[in-house]
Amino acid sequence: MIVVRFAPSPTGYMHIGNLRTALLNYLYALNQKAKGEEIKFVLRMDDTDTVRSKIEYENAVYECLNWMGMKWDRLEHQSKRLDRYHEVLEQLKKQGRVYACYETAEELEYKRNRLLHRKLPPIYDREGMRLTQEQIKAYETEGRRPHYRFVLEHNEMAWDDIVRGHCSYQGQNLSDPIIVREDGTFPYMLPSVIDDIDFGITHIIRGEDHVTNTAVQIQMFKALGAPVPVFGHPPLLTGKEGKLSKRTGSVSFRELRADGIEPMTIACLLAKLGTSVAPVIENSLEKLAPHFDLADFGRAQPHFDTDDLFKLNPRIVHALDLKQVNDRLKAQGKSEITEAFWNAVSPNLAKVDDVELWSDICNNDHVYKLDDADREFVRQTVDLLPQGEFDENSFSTWTSKIKEQTGKKGKDLFHPLRLALTGLEQGPELKMLLPLMGREKVVARLKG
Repeated sequence: MIVVRFAPSPTGYMHIGNLRTALLNYLYALNQKAKGEEIKFVLRMDDTDTVRSKIEYENAVYECLNWMGMKWDRLEHQSKRLDRYHEVLEQLKKQGRVYACYETAEELEYKRNRLLHRKLPPIYDREGMRLTQEQIKAYETEGRRPHYRFVLEHNEMAWDDIVRGHCSYQGQNLSDPIIVREDGTFPYMLPSVIDDIDFGITHIIRGEDHVTNTAVQIQMFKALGAPVPVFGHPPLLTGKEGKLSKRTGSVSFRELRADGIEPMTIACLLAKLGTSVAPVIENSLEKLAPHFDLADFGRAQPHFDTDDLFKLNPRIVHALDLKQVNDRLKAQGKSEITEAFWNAVSPNLAKVDDVELWSDICNNDHVYKLDDADREFVRQTVDLLPQGEFDENSFSTWTSKIKEQTGKKGKDLFHPLRLALTGLEQGPELKMLLPLMGREKVVARLKG
């Protein structure tokens, strides 16, 4: 069983970097499923920050994942698991792996700055371990409340990372992490490990900013007698403003959706962004997953540019099948389209909503404005139209006769016809549009 998880903090709206983390986990699981493994995708809300966590941010996570087609098998909230975290905290205290500290934030910052000034690493000095009962009583009389740190063993913490290869840290080079704040709340580090153990997470795929956390958490897994998951740390995306975050205006999925970007456009781009492999065009995550391999990701930070999405989107739109398009149109209360119509217009669509433009052009009565010379020319072509119902050969038959009769060719021939029939400079092949419009509309537009 392969069990992955996506663990967002609902303290801001999801941006493309968050979405990428969810997607890489999901595609990794689907890739393993294609190889015969059973899989689970766990969605965990890291909502212990009661001040900044908001239901609208949480709902946006659900909205985004549903839009992308990522379905979770289990939903958990850290805010509902506080008793479990306290239970494990007491267990670690009994093991001697936790100790109380009484420094204020200002005192800790002072210590840190002193070490940096001496060009030493800012590693906590474990003063809390050396406090006497008298000192502790004095601090508590002052009204100080302790925060708690996890004792790191001073040995090697190593793992083979799916993306980064072999990683190794020495415990003595890292500070004992704070696992309970002075107000009694839990920061990220310990609850995440407890959840990963309890939910049976086998593979943790998250940004490279968590690499040091992984070294620390490996000791926590071992202290709790649990197997250590497999880790993968792809490099973080950068955007126009640098590192992507919830607070720097990074592009959101809602913006992209409003601009007509397909979810599969995002998936196909992000699945290869940071590799040397070009995006693969597929119309579902299941079809994309066999092309996905975390081992393809390099160490350099990839640059995310929305322009790449807009360039890729028409290819993704063209790859959609008719059922996908009609299901969406039906959900929007719009008329379904035929296979002939989709085959004709899809190569020229920048987004699915452009279907409405071409549906209007093909199905409604229009007469488009032309200059006098072009209007005179296209009127001459009416009598040269093939008889009977139009098919894909009708346009070439018609234009061959026009060449013979008028001597026009190339742009001088085709451009006025396109303007008269569609009102636009560019678009789908006219040989495909003629049968969709029908004789009556074609004649009316030519005559003006």
